[in-house]
Amino acid sequence: MNALIDRTIANIGDVLLGKELEIRQALCCMLAGGHLLLEDLPGMGKTTLAHALATTLGMSFGRVQFTSDLLPSDILGVSIFNSESAQFDFQPGPIFNQVLLADEINRATPRTQSALLEAMAESQVSIDGETRPLPSPFFVIATQNPIHQSGTYALPESQLDRFLMRLSLGYPNAQAERQLLLRGEQRGNVSLPASISADELTAIRAAVAEVTLSDSLLAYIQRLTAFTRNAPEFAMGLSPRGALALVAAARTWAMMTGRHYVVPDDVQAVIEPVVAHRLVPSADYAGDGAALVAMMQRSVDVIPD
Repeated sequence: MNALIDRTIANIGDVLLGKELEIRQALCCMLAGGHLLLEDLPGMGKTTLAHALATTLGMSFGRVQFTSDLLPSDILGVSIFNSESAQFDFQPGPIFNQVLLADEINRATPRTQSALLEAMAESQVSIDGETRPLPSPFFVIATQNPIHQSGTYALPESQLDRFLMRLSLGYPNAQAERQLLLRGEQRGNVSLPASISADELTAIRAAVAEVTLSDSLLAYIQRLTAFTRNAPEFAMGLSPRGALALVAAARTWAMMTGRHYVVPDDVQAVIEPVVAHRLVPSADYAGDGAALVAMMQRSVDVIPD
């Protein structure tokens, strides 16, 4: 199973050069059953990574380019009157795919953004008074530009909390950028084999469920959670959904590393992408979510005194 995961990471690495850690974190998010938010400047490879993840997992794929005039029905679908049958026929939108790429999600209005809330939380959508299940498994991979750029709407905390991880790719290192420049702009044209089948994905998730978490590590995660709720630097602490996400990501990371039990390094490996976007600093604190996570790690010991 680890050879399968390593081969998948290597395949994606042929398209997204020099980003092995970020690819591993993104794959961890999807294997844990969570939704992924990619936040970075334009042109960093966010869409390339989303395409590569969907392709390598062999899933049906839909893409929506979010704009200010996008409507919820453009994502969910719409009922159209059929004159022959004298009935309304539902035309499903792109959300009825196993992987939905919500490209530049923060360029749409809050009304359109909220169309994803039910889908991300419950893998279903309610349209015209009817609840329609989404394909299983169902993942949302959203990209967004930094909020300071023009024409963007900040995602509300309720929606940020539904993303298991938020990742930033950053600039490539010198060696990877040289390879990219020699290759040319061909990232979108590179075809990837489907590395993980539906049955293998089911087996991987079953293996994740078998990964054990000791009482001492569970207590450590609880202390981290309590710290965010009590320290004055936090205006909003970690929700129960956030704590569950940290447990799920740590278990998945342990499995990907080849262990059947979680160690403190697994928690440290995933804590920033899982937690940072869920934290809100107080008005008197100058740092961002990443700085709050670093303070958590310094302030909360793995083994209490």
